[in-house]
Amino acid sequence: MTTTHDRTMRIGQLAGRLGLNTRTVRYYESIGLLPEPERTAGGYRLYGEYDLQRLTFIRTAQRLGLTLDDIGEILAFRERGQTPCGHVVELLQRHARELDQRIAELRELRDELDELVARAGKLPDGAGAYCGLIEHRATDDA
Repeated sequence: MTTTHDRTMRIGQLAGRLGLNTRTVRYYESIGLLPEPERTAGGYRLYGEYDLQRLTFIRTAQRLGLTLDDIGEILAFRERGQTPCGHVVELLQRHARELDQRIAELRELRDELDELVARAGKLPDGAGAYCGLIEHRATDDA
């Protein structure tokens, strides 16, 4: 962990270095992803390199599709002195499966959209109260 003299950044500086909003940093603190910071006599939060590294990890994990709950579990492993890599592999495998499923769903949606566009020329203009193409699709699904 850091010591008091290591903590030289205020919340705006920390957030700015990572392209975050200060509210995001406060939120991460409120849900326990970031430890409560030390404060100056005037009540300003002070952060150090440890906090910067931890926030960088959180942002990277989010970019990989991990939820804040997943990230909290990973951080808890580290805080208990355990290596979380096995757990991370399981999380990433699960996320990859979920992505595969979502990609398949998106491909089906793309095919459906292509089909609707192809049908567009076969429906009369102004058919339906809103758009005959979409309304026609709704009756197909019913």
